[in-house]
Amino acid sequence: MPDRSTQFATFTVERDIAFPPTAVFRAFADIDAKRRWFGDPDGTDTEHALDFRVGGLEHSSGGSPEAGGWYTYDATYQDIVPGERIVYTYAMTIDGNRISASVATIELAPRDGGTRLRLTEQGVFLDGLDTNAAREHGTNELIDALAASLESAPAGAAR
Repeated sequence: MPDRSTQFATFTVERDIAFPPTAVFRAFADIDAKRRWFGDPDGTDTEHALDFRVGGLEHSSGGSPEAGGWYTYDATYQDIVPGERIVYTYAMTIDGNRISASVATIELAPRDGGTRLRLTEQGVFLDGLDTNAAREHGTNELIDALAASLESAPAGAAR
């Protein structure tokens, strides 16, 4: 039987993004906009479905042995206030092993012609398969990718 453990942690990531809250919100709500920044930066995602509404589900999976294994991300949206707040719960697996379960809250506020984004995550990391430090690092990379995707969005794309 494998060693079982739980590690509880909370972290907050804050960024000023040079786009209005409606554009930042759309980067979470629109599947095409979200695909530009969310998931595997190496492009090994094989599935991504998004039902962005309270009670709606999001599923993403992909990976490869070279990229560290096959992962799944499954979220349920708990609360959505357009342009202001998104609250969701999610679980992740790697190679079929559950590595974490989390509650995440995204707050968007207008700031100097752009948006102050604050993401707070409360998580439990399971059996030593993931850590708070690794998740916080990955979340920082995702928020950087979100900002870059807004900067580089093609004309007419959702932003």
